[in-house]
Amino acid sequence: MAGRFITFEGGEGCGKSTQCRRLAEALREKGVEVVVTREPGGTRLAELIRGLLKDERDDPPCDRAELLLFLAARAQLVKNVIGPALASGAWVVSDRFSDSTFAYQGYGRGLPIDILRMANDFACGGLKPDMTLLLDVRPETAIGRMRRREAETNTSADRIELAGAEFHARLRAGFLELAAAEPDRIRVIDANGTPDEVWCQVRQNMIQYNIF
Repeated sequence: MAGRFITFEGGEGCGKSTQCRRLAEALREKGVEVVVTREPGGTRLAELIRGLLKDERDDPPCDRAELLLFLAARAQLVKNVIGPALASGAWVVSDRFSDSTFAYQGYGRGLPIDILRMANDFACGGLKPDMTLLLDVRPETAIGRMRRREAETNTSADRIELAGAEFHARLRAGFLELAAAEPDRIRVIDANGTPDEVWCQVRQNMIQYNIF
């Protein structure tokens, strides 16, 4: 079977990482070779960029610098990880990809979407996911999850999580608008329930690939 590129998207606290891991485990149980990655990150350079984007508060990147850092990390990831994996016939499951750029830097920060699309195409050579699973969650649910995570891991919110309620409202609306424009690729999943309830929806959307 040819490799597939599956991405998970959504705002903070939506549960993407949990579902990424679960899908990868389920695919491996079916004998599928899977590469799991995340954005920003997935390579040594991209992980260094991730640290700058999430934790730099003394000299935080301006909106344009933030965009370019995200795209630099993506270019490295596509060149060194995603592209080779797909070429070898493996599946790639990624926690975020280009739709996050359009939602966060476009709808969230207010940068022009048409410029973001051109810049993103340059960074990743036009690569698009075969399927994107958008985990949509109510703001109050997301906030509760983030607070529990901080308490359980003894960590504090990062720079992007602290962007404010209005930013995150624009972000959610942007993700849903992106999904409405590409319903065949972007599948909206109600992520307000338990991990098992969300997983049932993820699995249902994967049926078209005759895996489960």
